Amino acid sequence: MNARVYLTFTSDSFLSNRSHMDYVTALKVPQRSAQLYRKHLSEKGALDPQYCVQKHSDGTVTLPVFPSALCHLDPLALQSSVAQHGSCQIVQIQAPQLSKKSKAKPLRQRMIEVVQELVATKGVKWSKELEDDMPSGWQRHGDLLLFGDGCFSQAIWRKFGSELWMAVAQVLGVKRLAQIKQISQDGWRTPVVAMLLGDDSYVTHIDNHIRYEFDVRKCMFSFGNITEKLRISSFDCTGETVVDLYAGIGYFTLPYLVHAGAAHVHACEWNPDAVSALRRNLHVNKVAHRCTVHEGDNKQLSLSDLADRVNLGLIPSSEEGWPMACQLLRRDTGGILHIHNNVTTPIQHRNLQPSSNSLNEGDGSVNGTLKMSRDREVWNTWAENTAGHIVKLLRDITRAEWRTSIKHIEHVKSYAPHINHIVLDLECRPVK
Repeated sequence: MNARVYLTFTSDSFLSNRSHMDYVTALKVPQRSAQLYRKHLSEKGALDPQYCVQKHSDGTVTLPVFPSALCHLDPLALQSSVAQHGSCQIVQIQAPQLSKKSKAKPLRQRMIEVVQELVATKGVKWSKELEDDMPSGWQRHGDLLLFGDGCFSQAIWRKFGSELWMAVAQVLGVKRLAQIKQISQDGWRTPVVAMLLGDDSYVTHIDNHIRYEFDVRKCMFSFGNITEKLRISSFDCTGETVVDLYAGIGYFTLPYLVHAGAAHVHACEWNPDAVSALRRNLHVNKVAHRCTVHEGDNKQLSLSDLADRVNLGLIPSSEEGWPMACQLLRRDTGGILHIHNNVTTPIQHRNLQPSSNSLNEGDGSVNGTLKMSRDREVWNTWAENTAGHIVKLLRDITRAEWRTSIKHIEHVKSYAPHINHIVLDLECRPVK
């Protein structure tokens, strides 16, 4: 499923040449895979953010990297992260322009300064408590910014009203502001969102040329799934029937249809607000004719023996959908299950010293490598247990013998130092 990745060097002495200020080291990748490589390098602390990413006329992109990270760029790790047919080269390039991020004052600092000035005009003394209550991160959806619930909690903010929100929106370059107050326990994880500035809560988000439209007051959007959406986009699903058991607003349904070329997708979702957004997204991306939407609990789905591929994108665990997934697989040829799960590495099994995901030189990188090795050991154990469980389910459901094969384990994102969202690609074939 994954293409072989090659690391090549333009010169035996390129590391020493890095001392010249007019050259930097970069990873040269195909443009179609650049987002995935960039995300991977950024997570590993290898991407040098002070320089701009450059596009080239030959269809490639160069991603500047820290020289100290080169000895830690493992081709096997890259191979598991890139799209099909991806390849990369380590090259030297003339120093690109400095990125806007490196030249400009951080947005949060600019926002603090603007709010601090506003507070001063009202005769209120600025304090550390107020600064700590300013947001350190947010989601951007077009002209709307969505803050989390860990900011703007001080009572004093309510005294400023729309004047505060207009100042914040202006410095952040948007027209609308909203804030998640909590996630409801209605079984659908509906966000409880307050509009701080503006009334319209419908937004548009574009990922990899796919358009997602939804109401931020009714549906959540996961930015952390971008690598998995890109990976799905790299699949060749020509002629395949795919079932997406937890479709939401179309996070994975749309990549299967728009980029992977699936012949037909059955999208299953029980949240009526998400279903409404899903239908809308299928139409705006012009793929509705190749998708059947099944609204309701997928455990009650009246489908069987038709899927070449089943996507189980529910976390923290998709186990409740495993019996249905097995029922859906084609009895004559079987297929592939993409099983999402949050897997916890036991504390006593981990390195107790502080470690980092960065690729800096020294003990930190050693600890990071040890941490990754231990995590993967736990993931492999979980995958093997899951494969055994799936075999038993297939036997019970079909009354026939099956075999399973672990094709790939993909790390999507980390929830905490010991909890990781992974995807198991499990091939399931009947024994003939």
